Amino acid sequence: MDKRIEKTKKSIKNAFMELRAKKPLEKISVKELCDLAYINKSTFYSHYEDIHALSEALEYELVLQIISSIPRDLDYTFENPEVFTREVTIAFARHLPEIRVMFSGNRQTHLASHMETIIKKIIYAKYPEYENDIEKNILLSYCIHGAYNASLSNPDVAPVTILRVLESAVKALQPLF
Repeated sequence: MDKRIEKTKKSIKNAFMELRAKKPLEKISVKELCDLAYINKSTFYSHYEDIHALSEALEYELVLQIISSIPRDLDYTFENPEVFTREVTIAFARHLPEIRVMFSGNRQTHLASHMETIIKKIIYAKYPEYENDIEKNILLSYCIHGAYNASLSNPDVAPVTILRVLESAVKALQPLF
């Protein structure tokens, strides 16, 4: 990527994150973002269709960062779901500040849904027979959404405590699957 484009996109992202930390997505205007990023509106529109397109692009980028921090060896997913849950929880914890900004307000449920979709695609590519296995699908959903909601809903709890509780819960549920 051209250095100027890279610099402009970084400026747009930083301005967006600063504004998003202060207000809901619906209250951010392109003009306000452009003023903060020191760019003109035509520059913004040459990169993004609107503020929602920018938000979606940054959300997707964050989802990919989180997923890339989960070890790729997903063979343990169903044999040891507590290990899978731990890795997902750790991945969320590493990016919690950005998650709290990008997925606040009415966007809060979007991250876990995006994560679930992408993780399931990765697993189904390797194990196509799991795609129609209802129990495995439910377990995956539970692990991903549980890790996400526990991390977000308990900001004052040490991550190690959240990990311990989630691992115990998933381990206790494993015989059911």
